[in-house]
Formats: sequence, structure tokens, C-alpha cells
Amino acid sequence: MSNQMTVVNQDNYEQEVVRSDVPVLIDFWAPWCGPCMGLMPVLEALAPMYEGRLKIVKINADENTGLAEQFGVRGLPQMFLLKDGVRVAQPKERTRTRLSIELDTLLD
Repeated sequence: MSNQMTVVNQDNYEQEVVRSDVPVLIDFWAPWCGPCMGLMPVLEALAPMYEGRLKIVKINADENTGLAEQFGVRGLPQMFLLKDGVRVAQPKERTRTRLSIELDTLLD
């Protein structure tokens, strides 16, 4: 996983997500999830493109069931965009180009 993506769990969620100075894209994933593994390189490629404008974090849904329940995660992968700790969007795109277009629209 890229150095530019942060692993978040219940212990550091408040600091890394709620108190973030920039919007946060949360990726709920699991190691057994094929589509999650397919999304990982897309997010790794986008992380440096959005450095300073967006923080990308990964939350293992199996290990952080409380956070997954808090967000109503019913399937994986599932992404949420938060600004100032508040959910503002749920990006749906999975390719690098389409997700970057969607994020650009949401961040402007």
C-alpha cells in the first residue's frame, strides 16, 4: 500500500478523519474482496495526484465493524468522501480516470 494512503481504525479515526485539514476519501475494504484489490492500485495512483487537497484512507471493514456499521457499509468496496468529518458524498466510480473526474467535481 502507498505511503500516501493512511490505514485507519477505531483508535485513530478521530485524528485521521474527523480532524483532518483536508477532505478525506474513505475506502472500506477487506483482504478477501477481489474488487477491493482491484481498486487499490487506482487509489494508490490517485493519492499523489491529490496530495495536499485530499487524504485517502483505508479501513478494513472486517477489523473495524463499528466504523463499517456507522457508515452503513453493506458491500465492499465502498467509498465515502468527508469534509470536516461530515459525509458529503459516496463516490461510485472505480477507474482512475472516472474516479478522478468525480473527485474533482466533488472537491471544487
